[in-house]
Amino acid sequence: MIKFFTSIILSIVAVIGYSQGYQVNLQGQVQQGMGGAGTACMQDAASLFFNPGGASFVNSTAVDIGVTPTIARSAYMDANTNQVSRTNSPVSTPFTVYGLFSVKDSSKLKLGLAIYTPFGSTVQWEDGWTGRFALTRLQLRAIFFQPTVSYKINNKLGIGAGFVYADGKVNLQKDIPVIDANGNYAHAELEGKANGYGFNAGIYFKPIEKLSIGLTYRSQINMKVNSGDAVFTVPTALEANFPDGSFKSSLPLPNVTTLGLAYQFNSKLDVALDVNYVGWKAYDTLSFDYETNTTSLVDTKSARMYKNTFAFRAGAQYKIKENFFARLGLAYCMTPVQNGYVTPETPDANRINYTAGIGYTIGKHFVLNASFYFTHLKRTDTNLETNLSGTFKTNVIAPGLSIGYKF
Repeated sequence: MIKFFTSIILSIVAVIGYSQGYQVNLQGQVQQGMGGAGTACMQDAASLFFNPGGASFVNSTAVDIGVTPTIARSAYMDANTNQVSRTNSPVSTPFTVYGLFSVKDSSKLKLGLAIYTPFGSTVQWEDGWTGRFALTRLQLRAIFFQPTVSYKINNKLGIGAGFVYADGKVNLQKDIPVIDANGNYAHAELEGKANGYGFNAGIYFKPIEKLSIGLTYRSQINMKVNSGDAVFTVPTALEANFPDGSFKSSLPLPNVTTLGLAYQFNSKLDVALDVNYVGWKAYDTLSFDYETNTTSLVDTKSARMYKNTFAFRAGAQYKIKENFFARLGLAYCMTPVQNGYVTPETPDANRINYTAGIGYTIGKHFVLNASFYFTHLKRTDTNLETNLSGTFKTNVIAPGLSIGYKF
């Protein structure tokens, strides 16, 4: 029972964290169409996220609003029974809101506000599936708020930084391997709010007219759950072992360092490359403090043993007409989840992301951008906490759209 409750909390941590399984880089439609590369390619207000140091090089004051409906479908084949289970999760809708403003005409200083949802989805497994004691339903919402300052030192160099406040909420449900008098399994529901603070800083350098270089650092954020609520529906005889109550925890989100290059081959073709280094080693051990302890429910420390990872993103943009752009991208993302730690919430694996996009300018002020994202994952593992052993397959499709206004 102790292992079971520990696995519940670890599930929350898995989905709040910056796992490659959930960090699909949906923070800007232009950049999404180019494989997620945007650290050295300053094109719109989404530069507030991709490189605060380069946001001052964006030529216009602009507001941009976007949404990327995300459809994820997973299937699981149990290694012992060959039984296949599937998800029927609803469509999630991560969104972005960017505002980039000049302090005055021709000023080198720009101010901005970025609001984005790096996480925000629901995982729903079908009734009675093999892993129902690991997870039945998981709903997650996370919103990041980032006020930003960007300064153009000269025509070749810019610096910038943004303070980040992260606010999150999670609801997790799973069955407990105990049957009541009516033959129904006991059930657990955990819900908690988390928040944390960090920063996003960057440098933008343009040594020659056609080449630009970007370097950014997004700090580690410790998401603190100060008073999560745990509710158990169990037979009367076990109520004393699983009392409803609260818990506390501190959940580290790793730092991300990105080096980006962008090159303009001619007046029509631009290419971009980003290399992300994610400090996942912060997830070596997780500890939890429960309000009420029993013989079945004690404070725990559990090894996660995540490893630092790389992601490589490349994309190209071609100007078909003065107001019409086409984009293609490709990304290779390495998983931080080592063997023995794969869960139904993060059935993660090394992956290739395929992206495409278009952009269209209407008149002098309005800009429409659309993108399309697809990836496929496959991972076979035996989880050390739950002993769930089998193969996960996941397909993710994410079409996105944004509308921007240039002042």
